[in-house]
Amino acid sequence: MIYLFIHQNFPGQYKHLIRHLADDPANTVYFISQPNANWMQGIVKLVYYPDLASPLQCHPYTVDFELAIRHGTAVASALRMLRDQGVIPDVIVGHSGWGETLFVKDVYPEVPLLAYFEFFYRHEGVDVDFDPEFPPSPDDSARLRVRNAVNLLSFQSADWGNAPTRWQQSLYPEEMRARISVIHEGIDTDAIRPDPDAWLQLDRDNLVLTRNDEIITYVARNLEPYRGFHVFMRALPEIQRRRPDAHVLIVGGDEVSYGSPLRSGLTYRQHMLAELEGKVNLDRVHFLGQLPYENYVSLLQISSAHVYLTYPFVLSWSFLEAMAAGCVVIGSRTPPVEEVIEDGVNGFLVDFFSTDELVDKIETILDDKALSEQIRDQGRQTVIKKYDLHTRMLKRWHRLLDGLAAAPESAS
Repeated sequence: MIYLFIHQNFPGQYKHLIRHLADDPANTVYFISQPNANWMQGIVKLVYYPDLASPLQCHPYTVDFELAIRHGTAVASALRMLRDQGVIPDVIVGHSGWGETLFVKDVYPEVPLLAYFEFFYRHEGVDVDFDPEFPPSPDDSARLRVRNAVNLLSFQSADWGNAPTRWQQSLYPEEMRARISVIHEGIDTDAIRPDPDAWLQLDRDNLVLTRNDEIITYVARNLEPYRGFHVFMRALPEIQRRRPDAHVLIVGGDEVSYGSPLRSGLTYRQHMLAELEGKVNLDRVHFLGQLPYENYVSLLQISSAHVYLTYPFVLSWSFLEAMAAGCVVIGSRTPPVEEVIEDGVNGFLVDFFSTDELVDKIETILDDKALSEQIRDQGRQTVIKKYDLHTRMLKRWHRLLDGLAAAPESAS
C-alpha cells in the first residue's frame, strides 16, 4: 500500500500510525509537511512552503481563510510533483484545520481522502464564552462563522473524516457527524507506564526528585488560560500553606497556542507571577519549559497529584498520557475530560474555576495513599481498555483505512 499523510507539523497526530505503517516493508509512506527538524526512518518526507511573504490584504474575518488557501495551494503543488513522478497513493490522510486538504481531490480525484476534523468553532456554549475573565468580543460570532468555512469546505472535499473524541465529533453539524468516525490517535501504554524507580533531576541545585517526594504536576503545551494555568497558579498559595514540603513542577512554554495573548505584552506566566508576588514560595515551584520527551515521561511517573484543567476544547495528549503513566489526575469538570474520567473511580473532577475544590482534592490525594494507588491503577486501566495503541487503536485505524481504500463511501 502507498499511504500519503499531510500535516503542517510533521508528524503531528500521526506519529504512531505512520511508524506502524512504515515498519511493514509492503508499505510506502509519504508525508507532506512544512519544514521542521523532525524525521522518521522509512518515511519519505516532502516539505512545502506556503506563500506567506506578502502582507494579507483582506478583511480581518478572512485572515484564517486566506492562510488556509495558501496552505492548500502549496500542498497541491507538492502533490502535483508527486503525481508527475508517477506516485498514486492508495489512501491520503490529512489534518483539515489549516486548509491543507482543501485541494487534494483536485490533484488526486480518484484517491480516497480521510480528513482529520479536530474542532468546529462555536461562539457560545463551548470555549469562547466559557471564562468570564476573558470574555468574547462582539464580533466573535461572525468571525467564527467565517472560520468554519475551512471546516465545511474540507468536509465537502473529503471522502471521510475522523475526530479523536466523541465530544469533539458532537460539535460538528448533525449532517456531518455520520461521515466522521471517532478514533483517537492512541496511547503507547508499553512506553508510557508507571515506574516506581523513576526520578527526575532539576537544574536548580541539581535537585533529584522521586516517587518518595510530594510532587504536584501540571503540563500544557503553553501556559495559558485555555488550559487553566491562571486557576492553577491562584491555587498555589493555599496548596503551599497546606503542603509546605511539596514541589510543584510546571511544564509548558510561554507562547499562546489557543486564545489571545495579553494586551500588556506579558506572557501569562509573567502576568500570574506578578499577580502572586510575595504569595508563593518560588523555591518549591519549578517552571520547566518544554521538556525532552523522556524527561516529561519521568515527570509523570514521579507525580503525586497531576492537575489537568481545560476549557471545553480539544483534549490534550498529555491528559491520557498522564493516566497511562499512573498519575492521579485531577481534571476539570468540562466535557472533554468528563468523557474519560469518572469522578472518584479513575480520577477526580473539580469545577474549573474553584481553587478551593482543587486544593481540597489535592490534599485528599496526598493524604490517602490507598485511595491514590487505587485511582492510579484504574486510570491506567481506562487508557489501556479504550485508547491503547497496540491492542486497540491501530486495529481500528487499519479497519478505517482499509475500508476507505476499498469503498470510500462506506468507511466507518
